[in-house]
Order: sequence, then C-alpha cells, then structure tokens
Amino acid sequence: MRCHEVDYEIFGDDMQIVEVELDPNEVVIAEAGAMNYMEDGINFETKMGDGSKPQSGILDSLMNAGKRVLTGESIFMTHFSNGGSMKRRVAFAAPYPGKIIAIDMATMGEELICQKDAFLCAAFGTSIDIAFHKRLGAGFFGGEGFILQRLRGDGKAFVHVGGTVIKRELNNETLRVDTGCIAAFTPGIDYDIERAGNLKSMVFGGEGMFLATLRGTGTVYLQSLPFSRLANRVMRAASVGGSKGEGSVLGGLGDLFGDR
Repeated sequence: MRCHEVDYEIFGDDMQIVEVELDPNEVVIAEAGAMNYMEDGINFETKMGDGSKPQSGILDSLMNAGKRVLTGESIFMTHFSNGGSMKRRVAFAAPYPGKIIAIDMATMGEELICQKDAFLCAAFGTSIDIAFHKRLGAGFFGGEGFILQRLRGDGKAFVHVGGTVIKRELNNETLRVDTGCIAAFTPGIDYDIERAGNLKSMVFGGEGMFLATLRGTGTVYLQSLPFSRLANRVMRAASVGGSKGEGSVLGGLGDLFGDR
C-alpha cells in the first residue's frame, strides 16, 4: 500500500509543532492525544490500528492493539482526513522538550526502528509495528527493554526525540552510545550492549553499567536528553528529602503556600 503524499512545516525550537497539509481526501495518522489544532474541514476518527492493512479482520486488529499495549502506547490511533475541496492543515505537538524529525521513509529503505515512544504521526499507509531485540543483553540493559517501534512505508513519518538530535551515517563502522540516547536507526545497523569499561569505570564513572554498540552501515539518530533522564532529574529535585533552598521545587512550593 502506497502512503499518501503530505506536505508539512515544523515550527518552534525546543517544544516543536509539525503542521501537516492535506489535499482533499488525504489522511494522516497520529498517536492519540498528539493533535494540537486543525482547520475547518479536517475530520478525525479514532481507530484500532494504523489502517495500512484495510483488509485485515478483527483478530488482526486485536493483535495489533495488543502489540501497542506492549510498547506503552494507547491501543487506538487517530486518523485525520481532509473532507473538503481545498487544502487544509492539522498540527501535532511534541510531548516534551526536544525535536521533531521528518523522515522520508522512501530514502530510508522504507523501514525505521525507533524507541518505543518516538512515533508522533505519519502519512496514511505507514505501518507502525513492534520490533523485538534478539539478544537478551540488549533487551535487559539496552535502556528501552526488548521492544522498539518499527515503522514501514514509503511516505513521510514524524518522530520526536528528547533534547538535541544528532544524525550519524555509519559506513561499516562502530559507534558506542549511552543506552538511553539512541532515538532511531535503520535496519542495516546491528544493536547490542557492552560493559562500560572496567569495574571501577562501571561503578564510579557516572556513565552507567553498560553502553550501546551500533555497528554496520546505515543511519542513526541520537538524542541528547532521553525522557527517562529528564524524569529522573525532576523526581530527584521534587523528592521529599530534597533541598528547600531558593530555586528548589520544594522551596518554590513553600513560598507558594506560605511555608517560611
């Protein structure tokens, strides 16, 4: 199934929005709750699945819904269509600070593997599935567990990464990365994990116990601020045992409620 050809524009810097322009009868699919605004004439419908296999039965739909549960996503996806006679626009917002990457799937070999919460929206016809790690080590210690998202299609797909994005092209090369900083890669890349140096470096180096190893030929997208790292910093700052000094979360709450 060929994907719909959509135009787009990305706005913002750290909290970005992608605005997708739809011709009459064109459709874009998105994660539930990702829509920011839409023009008059855009219709939307929540469905179980991405619609890339229109002939699939109820059993296939239930299996696809179960796969999405494994990735931590909603079992539903929202389909936005232009039911008018003129071009109309619908916009989708990033869920946390970072960058939205526009992927031309046709130039990526029509397949991309990304972290399980990276998918934002895509042209209708794009298949969103799951990809399992084949190695136990990568599954247990690779930062994202056994399950990643696999996008297939020949149209535009939009993924979101935390912080700043770095695109690297590997040509039969090896790249070692913090396990949480891998955002996406093409199928020609082999993903595994290895120890972060000797025992002293693993315990006191501050880089974690393991590093991800990417080998092969293909494209790799890296992120500077994984959401897990951001969440850990926020929880640490907001912990009950944290400082109540000026600038701290608890200090700010104390000022708000008169705790002097």
